[in-house]
Amino acid sequence: MNTSNNTVQDLLKAKFEAVKDWLIRYSKIVMPVVLAVCIVITVVTAISANKRKVEQEETAVSAEDMDAAGTMITVPQVPLEQDAVPGMNEFIQTYYNAMAEGDTDTLSKIVEYMDATELIRAVEMSKYIESYPTLEVYTKKGPREGTYLTYVYTEMKFYDYERPVPGMKVLYVCTDGNGDFYINEDGEEDENELHYMRELNLQDDAIDLNNRAAVAYNDMVDEDVELATFLLELNEEIDKNVGEALARAEGSDQGEEGEGTEDTPEEGGETGAQTEAPSMVVTKVKAIDVVNIRTSDSETADKVGKAAVGDEFTLLEEKGNGWSKVEYDGGEAFIKSEFLEASETEVASADGEEESEPENEPEPEEDNSSNTPAASATSTVTVKENVRIRSRASETSDKLATAYTGEKLNVIMKQADGWTKIDYNGRTAYVKSEFVE
Repeated sequence: MNTSNNTVQDLLKAKFEAVKDWLIRYSKIVMPVVLAVCIVITVVTAISANKRKVEQEETAVSAEDMDAAGTMITVPQVPLEQDAVPGMNEFIQTYYNAMAEGDTDTLSKIVEYMDATELIRAVEMSKYIESYPTLEVYTKKGPREGTYLTYVYTEMKFYDYERPVPGMKVLYVCTDGNGDFYINEDGEEDENELHYMRELNLQDDAIDLNNRAAVAYNDMVDEDVELATFLLELNEEIDKNVGEALARAEGSDQGEEGEGTEDTPEEGGETGAQTEAPSMVVTKVKAIDVVNIRTSDSETADKVGKAAVGDEFTLLEEKGNGWSKVEYDGGEAFIKSEFLEASETEVASADGEEESEPENEPEPEEDNSSNTPAASATSTVTVKENVRIRSRASETSDKLATAYTGEKLNVIMKQADGWTKIDYNGRTAYVKSEFVE
């Protein structure tokens, strides 16, 4: 046994001596190779360590981003459902019945908040509304328990017009402590709520419903000159009546202070309410982006040129389908209206005379909403971020409502002062242009 072990040890020793002799003999070749291998191992180790450090840092940053994003409500793909919420259809019917009847008591109870101007407008509008023969109610669950974004497709029947007019309105419906619905118009939503509603309105089914209503309205107005004229005249009449009612209310509040009211006769036997400011008509527009100029109002039409930012054109017609007809190269051409803004207007005075005014001239502080629009509201813009609808082109003017992301608004005129004049429920109103497209 011992003899066997000794034999193995002798063999190993002989092998070791042979390797040693070989290394000594070829040391000039072996040592550089060994050194190179050590360097490679060191470099690989350093790269691996650095990569792990970078990955750890990126993971930490991602975690921070996730924590920051976690403060916002997660917005699921909420389906648009028709007639899905018990009692909602009856509530919406009550709201539109009250609008048609001018029932301010009911409106004050179910809408939070509806100011005096809007209540007066509801009464005035009710004089022209016969009924709402079509009310289609769709809902998406809102950001909080018991809240809903309610999309109402309507057809409104006027006494003085045969065909019902299509439209759509988005209402933020909440539930109070007693489980009763109310429409939230107070404009006090927090960032989470606004983010949630904005994302809901951008979901495909909500956009499709908006487009359906906008296309139906635009097609109807486009093909029916009588309707366009009717809506324009109705808008002016309502604005005038509301202004007179507000003036009377203000006069009665002033009592015997001697201020007078809009009904007090002025010189020449005319009342203040009958004096109208000149109307503004857009005569020139300029491009706000690089855009193709085409032979007709279609994106498939032949291109005849390209407008650069700031290029100015004489406006011949702003069409209801989102295109503007302009003078170009001695003839007529078409540009998408969304890429244009007014650069010059003409002021038509009461005696019919016209005076050209550049758009960069300061506008009078007093914006009489009864001015005749340049054209009826036959084109639309899409709300790209929740925005307040106001009675005048001023951030301090009365808030009429909130327009939510994805909602379509009927445009009267895009102004150079950063505001877009719209037709809102039959009246002239304004939104900041930066929030619509």
